[in-house]
Amino acid sequence: MPFQLVFLWTDVLIYVLLAAVIGFGLYAARHEHLRAPWRLVARRPLAAAAAVVLAAYAAVGLLDSFHFHARLAGGDGRYSAEVRSLLDVLAAPLRARTEKTYSAPFATHAYTKETVEHPDGRVAREYPRLEHGGAHLEDPGGRAADIAARAALATLAGLGLWAVAVAGLVALRRRRGETPASVWRRFARGEDEIPWRTLLVTLGVVLVLAANAVGLSFYYHVFGTDQVGQDVFYRSLKSVRTGLVIGTLTTLVMLPFALLFGIAAGYFRGWVDNIIQYFYTTLNSIPWVLLVAASILSLQVYMANNPEAFNTTAERADMRLLFLCLIMGVTSWTGLCRLLRGETFKLREGDYVQAARALGASHGAIMARHLLPNVMHIVLITVVLDFSSLVLAEAVLSYVGVGVDPTMESWGNMINGARLEMAREPMVWWSLTAAFVFMFGLVLAANLFADAVRDAFDPRLRK
Repeated sequence: MPFQLVFLWTDVLIYVLLAAVIGFGLYAARHEHLRAPWRLVARRPLAAAAAVVLAAYAAVGLLDSFHFHARLAGGDGRYSAEVRSLLDVLAAPLRARTEKTYSAPFATHAYTKETVEHPDGRVAREYPRLEHGGAHLEDPGGRAADIAARAALATLAGLGLWAVAVAGLVALRRRRGETPASVWRRFARGEDEIPWRTLLVTLGVVLVLAANAVGLSFYYHVFGTDQVGQDVFYRSLKSVRTGLVIGTLTTLVMLPFALLFGIAAGYFRGWVDNIIQYFYTTLNSIPWVLLVAASILSLQVYMANNPEAFNTTAERADMRLLFLCLIMGVTSWTGLCRLLRGETFKLREGDYVQAARALGASHGAIMARHLLPNVMHIVLITVVLDFSSLVLAEAVLSYVGVGVDPTMESWGNMINGARLEMAREPMVWWSLTAAFVFMFGLVLAANLFADAVRDAFDPRLRK
C-alpha cells in the first residue's frame, strides 16, 4: 500500500462521535417529537448560516483526522516515521513553502533586514526577496495588480462551484410540475420552510473566501509567515482540529458524570443527594486552572520518564490532547449536574413516574426510560452552549503554558507565541490576527447555532 494507517486516540474518538451523530440523526428522523425541534432550528436563518460555517470547520477537522505513514521511495516496503494527514497532503504547497523568518501577509520581501550580497559584489543591509512569496513576479511593484487579478479569478471559480451546488440543490428540491426557474424564485423569495436564501448566500460567501484563500496561497503567504518561516495560514488550518477536539471530546467525558449524578441526586434525594452535592461542591471549590495545570505537569513527568511509550511525536502530542480533554471534562460537569438535579426533582413527582413505581418498575428502568428522555433537551442545550467556552478555554490554557503540546498546532499556541511578537519592533501582528479570525468564526457560528437550539428545545420559548 502507498500508506500505512495510523489511528490516534483522538481520531478514534472523533470517528465514534461522528457515528453517534449520524445514528442520532437517523433515530430522530423516525420520531416526530425529535424531528419537530430540529425543524424549528432549520427554519432559523441565522442557524442555517451558522450550520454552513460549522460544516466548513468540521470538514477541515475531519480531513486532519485521517492520519497515515507515507511509503518511502525505493520500493523496499518501508514507511516514513512522520505522521501525516489528508489535510497535510492537500495543503502540501503551504507546508513546503517555508521562508527564513517573518514575512508580512502578501509580502514579496522579508520583514527584517539582512546582509545581502549583490552580483556586482556590493554588500548592503536591505529586505531580501522571499523564496516563495511573490517569487513569480519579476517586478514586485506589480504585486497589487497581480493580487487583484488572481483574486478575481478565484472569485469566479468560487462562484462557479456555488452555481454547481445551487443547480444540484434545485434539482433535489424540485417538485412535480415545477420548473427550475420557479424553484429558484421560491428560494430567492423565502417561500420555502427552510431559509434557502440565507443558506445559499452563506455557502457562496464561504466558497468564494475558500477559493481566494486557496488560489492566492499558491503564490503568496496570505497570513504571512512566523519566526521559523512557516506559513501562518497553514498553521491556522491545522489548529481547527485541535479546537474541535477540545470542544467535542471534552463533552463526551463530561456527559456520563453529569447524567448519572444529576439524575440520581434528584431521583433518590436524601443521603444520595447529600453525598453527590458534597462531591461536586468540593470539586467546584478547587480552581480548575490549578487542577488542569497539576494534571498536565504530572503527565509531562510521566512522558519524560517513559519516552519509549510513544513511538512518534504525534502520538505524544495526541496523548496530551486527550489527557487535557479528560481533565477538562472531569472538572466541567458540575454545572450540568446541578441543572439535571433540579429538573429531576420536578419530574420524579410526575404521574407517569408514580405509575411506573406502582407497577413495580426498578429504579434503573425509571431513570432510563422516563427521566433521561425528559431531560435530554437540557443536556443538548448545555452541550451546544458549552462548546464555544471550551474552545476559548484551550486558548487560555495554552497561553499560560498548560494547554496542548507545544508541537501541536492550536490557536492557543499561536496566541502564546504572538505574546513576544507583539512586543518586538517592528511588531509582528499577523499570527495573532489569524488565530483571532479563525477562532472568532468558529465561536460565533457555534453561539448562533446554540441560540437557535436553545430556543427550539425550550418548551416555554416554543410556546
